[in-house]
Amino acid sequence: MMGDKNTADCPVCDDAAGIASPEGNEDTSGWGGLEFLPGHPLMWVLILSELVVFGAFLLVFSAVRIMDPAKFAADQLHLSPLAGGINTIILLSSGLSAVFAMRAMERKRILSCRIWLGGTALLGLVFLVVKLVEYGAKINAGITIDTSTFFTLYFLITGFHALHVVLGLGILCVVGMWPSRVNIETGTAFWHMVDLIWVLVFPVIYLVR
Repeated sequence: MMGDKNTADCPVCDDAAGIASPEGNEDTSGWGGLEFLPGHPLMWVLILSELVVFGAFLLVFSAVRIMDPAKFAADQLHLSPLAGGINTIILLSSGLSAVFAMRAMERKRILSCRIWLGGTALLGLVFLVVKLVEYGAKINAGITIDTSTFFTLYFLITGFHALHVVLGLGILCVVGMWPSRVNIETGTAFWHMVDLIWVLVFPVIYLVR
Protein backbone atom coordinates (compact mmCIF):
# COMPACT_ATOMS: atom_id res chain seq x y z
CA MET A 1 0.00 0.00 0.00
CA MET A 2 1.16 3.54 -0.72
CA GLY A 3 0.65 4.61 2.90
CA ASP A 4 2.93 1.79 4.05
CA LYS A 5 5.59 2.85 1.55
CA ASN A 6 5.51 6.47 2.69
CA THR A 7 5.79 5.47 6.33
CA ALA A 8 8.71 3.24 5.53
CA ASP A 9 10.45 6.08 3.70
CA CYS A 10 10.06 8.33 6.73
CA PRO A 11 10.34 6.41 10.00
CA VAL A 12 9.24 9.43 12.06
CA CYS A 13 6.02 9.88 10.07
CA ASP A 14 2.73 9.07 11.81
CA ASP A 15 -0.56 8.17 10.24
CA ALA A 16 -2.26 11.21 8.67
CA ALA A 17 -4.61 13.08 10.98
CA GLY A 18 -3.76 10.81 13.88
CA ILE A 19 -6.25 8.19 12.66
CA ALA A 20 -5.42 4.65 13.59
CA SER A 21 -4.15 2.53 10.72
CA PRO A 22 -4.77 -1.20 10.47
CA GLU A 23 -1.50 -1.60 12.37
CA GLY A 24 -2.45 0.96 15.06
CA ASN A 25 -4.68 0.77 18.07
CA GLU A 26 -5.93 4.35 18.46
CA ASP A 27 -9.65 4.85 17.88
CA THR A 28 -10.62 8.42 16.93
CA SER A 29 -14.17 7.63 15.85
CA GLY A 30 -15.55 9.60 18.81
CA TRP A 31 -14.34 13.01 17.56
CA GLY A 32 -17.61 13.85 15.78
CA GLY A 33 -16.10 14.11 12.32
CA LEU A 34 -12.99 16.01 13.38
CA GLU A 35 -10.93 12.88 12.73
CA PHE A 36 -11.32 13.51 9.00
CA LEU A 37 -9.57 16.90 9.22
CA PRO A 38 -5.77 17.16 8.80
CA GLY A 39 -3.73 16.94 11.97
CA HIS A 40 -4.75 15.65 15.37
CA PRO A 41 -8.48 16.04 16.19
CA LEU A 42 -7.65 17.58 19.57
CA MET A 43 -6.03 20.54 17.80
CA TRP A 44 -9.28 21.16 15.94
CA VAL A 45 -11.17 21.20 19.23
CA LEU A 46 -8.75 23.92 20.37
CA ILE A 47 -9.02 25.80 17.07
CA LEU A 48 -12.83 25.82 17.13
CA SER A 49 -12.88 26.97 20.75
CA GLU A 50 -10.42 29.78 20.02
CA LEU A 51 -12.47 30.93 17.04
CA VAL A 52 -15.52 31.12 19.30
CA VAL A 53 -13.58 33.16 21.88
CA PHE A 54 -12.26 35.65 19.33
CA GLY A 55 -15.65 35.82 17.67
CA ALA A 56 -17.15 36.80 21.03
CA PHE A 57 -14.44 39.45 21.54
CA LEU A 58 -15.17 41.01 18.15
CA LEU A 59 -18.92 40.95 18.74
CA VAL A 60 -18.42 42.75 22.05
CA PHE A 61 -16.13 45.28 20.36
CA SER A 62 -18.70 45.92 17.62
CA ALA A 63 -21.57 46.19 20.12
CA VAL A 64 -19.74 48.72 22.29
CA ARG A 65 -18.80 50.75 19.20
CA ILE A 66 -22.48 50.97 18.23
CA MET A 67 -23.20 52.50 21.64
CA ASP A 68 -20.53 55.20 21.26
CA PRO A 69 -19.55 55.48 17.58
CA ALA A 70 -18.10 58.98 17.79
CA LYS A 71 -15.68 58.13 20.62
CA PHE A 72 -14.61 54.91 18.92
CA ALA A 73 -14.02 56.72 15.62
CA ALA A 74 -11.89 59.36 17.38
CA ASP A 75 -9.80 56.72 19.18
CA GLN A 76 -9.43 54.70 16.01
CA LEU A 77 -7.61 57.63 14.40
CA HIS A 78 -4.70 56.91 16.77
CA LEU A 79 -4.19 53.48 15.22
CA SER A 80 -1.88 52.86 12.28
CA PRO A 81 -3.70 51.07 9.44
CA LEU A 82 -0.32 50.89 7.69
CA ALA A 83 1.21 48.87 10.54
CA GLY A 84 -1.87 46.68 10.70
CA GLY A 85 -1.79 46.20 6.92
CA ILE A 86 1.90 45.31 6.97
CA ASN A 87 1.25 42.75 9.67
CA THR A 88 -1.60 41.31 7.61
CA ILE A 89 0.72 40.82 4.65
CA ILE A 90 3.35 39.30 6.94
CA LEU A 91 0.94 36.75 8.43
CA LEU A 92 -0.57 35.85 5.07
CA SER A 93 2.96 35.28 3.76
CA SER A 94 3.74 33.11 6.78
CA GLY A 95 0.62 31.09 6.04
CA LEU A 96 1.87 30.49 2.49
CA SER A 97 5.22 29.40 3.90
CA ALA A 98 3.39 26.93 6.15
CA VAL A 99 1.62 25.51 3.09
CA PHE A 100 4.98 24.94 1.41
CA ALA A 101 6.24 23.25 4.59
CA MET A 102 3.30 20.85 4.45
CA ARG A 103 3.90 20.12 0.78
CA ALA A 104 7.56 19.39 1.50
CA MET A 105 6.48 17.01 4.27
CA GLU A 106 4.17 15.21 1.86
CA ARG A 107 7.17 14.64 -0.40
CA LYS A 108 9.26 13.41 2.56
CA ARG A 109 11.66 16.35 2.16
CA ILE A 110 12.36 16.87 5.84
CA LEU A 111 15.08 19.50 5.44
CA SER A 112 12.96 21.53 3.03
CA CYS A 113 10.01 21.23 5.42
CA ARG A 114 12.10 22.56 8.29
CA ILE A 115 13.37 25.44 6.18
CA TRP A 116 9.81 26.49 5.29
CA LEU A 117 8.78 26.14 8.93
CA GLY A 118 11.73 28.34 9.85
CA GLY A 119 10.54 30.92 7.34
CA THR A 120 7.06 30.76 8.83
CA ALA A 121 8.45 31.28 12.32
CA LEU A 122 10.69 34.14 11.17
CA LEU A 123 7.70 35.96 9.67
CA GLY A 124 5.83 35.36 12.92
CA LEU A 125 8.67 37.02 14.81
CA VAL A 126 8.56 39.99 12.42
CA PHE A 127 4.84 40.28 13.10
CA LEU A 128 5.53 40.47 16.84
CA VAL A 129 8.24 43.10 16.33
CA VAL A 130 5.86 45.30 14.32
CA LYS A 131 3.19 44.84 16.97
CA LEU A 132 5.61 45.76 19.78
CA VAL A 133 6.67 48.88 17.87
CA GLU A 134 3.01 49.78 17.50
CA TYR A 135 2.38 49.24 21.21
CA GLY A 136 5.45 51.32 22.02
CA ALA A 137 4.18 54.21 19.92
CA LYS A 138 0.86 54.13 21.78
CA ILE A 139 2.52 54.08 25.19
CA ASN A 140 4.85 56.94 24.21
CA ALA A 141 1.78 58.93 23.20
CA GLY A 142 0.29 58.35 26.63
CA ILE A 143 -2.21 55.74 25.42
CA THR A 144 -2.61 52.68 27.65
CA ILE A 145 -5.16 49.97 28.30
CA ASP A 146 -6.94 52.34 30.72
CA THR A 147 -7.21 55.28 28.32
CA SER A 148 -10.67 54.38 27.02
CA THR A 149 -13.00 51.48 26.35
CA PHE A 150 -11.75 51.38 22.77
CA PHE A 151 -8.13 50.97 23.81
CA THR A 152 -9.02 48.52 26.57
CA LEU A 153 -10.57 46.25 23.95
CA TYR A 154 -7.80 47.03 21.45
CA PHE A 155 -5.02 45.95 23.79
CA LEU A 156 -6.95 42.93 25.06
CA ILE A 157 -7.87 41.58 21.63
CA THR A 158 -4.60 42.28 19.83
CA GLY A 159 -2.56 41.26 22.87
CA PHE A 160 -4.44 37.97 23.16
CA HIS A 161 -3.81 37.37 19.48
CA ALA A 162 -0.11 38.14 19.95
CA LEU A 163 0.02 35.49 22.67
CA HIS A 164 -1.39 33.02 20.17
CA VAL A 165 1.38 33.99 17.76
CA VAL A 166 3.92 33.23 20.49
CA LEU A 167 2.22 29.90 21.17
CA GLY A 168 2.20 29.18 17.46
CA LEU A 169 5.94 29.82 17.27
CA GLY A 170 6.46 27.30 20.06
CA ILE A 171 4.30 24.73 18.26
CA LEU A 172 6.23 25.26 15.02
CA CYS A 173 9.49 24.66 16.86
CA VAL A 174 8.18 21.43 18.38
CA VAL A 175 6.81 19.99 15.13
CA GLY A 176 9.99 21.09 13.36
CA MET A 177 12.02 18.95 15.75
CA TRP A 178 9.71 15.96 15.26
CA PRO A 179 8.50 16.42 11.67
CA SER A 180 5.96 13.65 11.16
CA ARG A 181 3.08 14.24 8.78
CA VAL A 182 0.49 14.44 11.56
CA ASN A 183 2.69 16.83 13.55
CA ILE A 184 3.21 19.19 10.62
CA GLU A 185 -0.51 19.11 9.78
CA THR A 186 -1.36 19.86 13.40
CA GLY A 187 1.16 22.69 13.75
CA THR A 188 0.30 24.38 10.46
CA ALA A 189 -3.43 24.09 11.19
CA PHE A 190 -2.91 26.12 14.37
CA TRP A 191 -0.84 28.68 12.47
CA HIS A 192 -3.53 29.08 9.81
CA MET A 193 -5.98 29.76 12.64
CA VAL A 194 -3.70 32.54 13.88
CA ASP A 195 -3.68 33.98 10.34
CA LEU A 196 -7.46 33.76 10.03
CA ILE A 197 -8.09 35.47 13.34
CA TRP A 198 -5.86 38.42 12.40
CA VAL A 199 -7.61 38.74 9.03
CA LEU A 200 -10.83 39.19 11.03
CA VAL A 201 -9.33 41.42 13.75
CA PHE A 202 -7.56 43.85 11.42
CA PRO A 203 -10.58 45.26 9.53
CA VAL A 204 -12.89 45.26 12.56
CA ILE A 205 -10.52 47.22 14.80
CA TYR A 206 -8.47 49.25 12.30
CA LEU A 207 -10.77 49.96 9.36
CA VAL A 208 -14.50 49.62 10.08
CA ARG A 209 -16.08 52.89 11.21
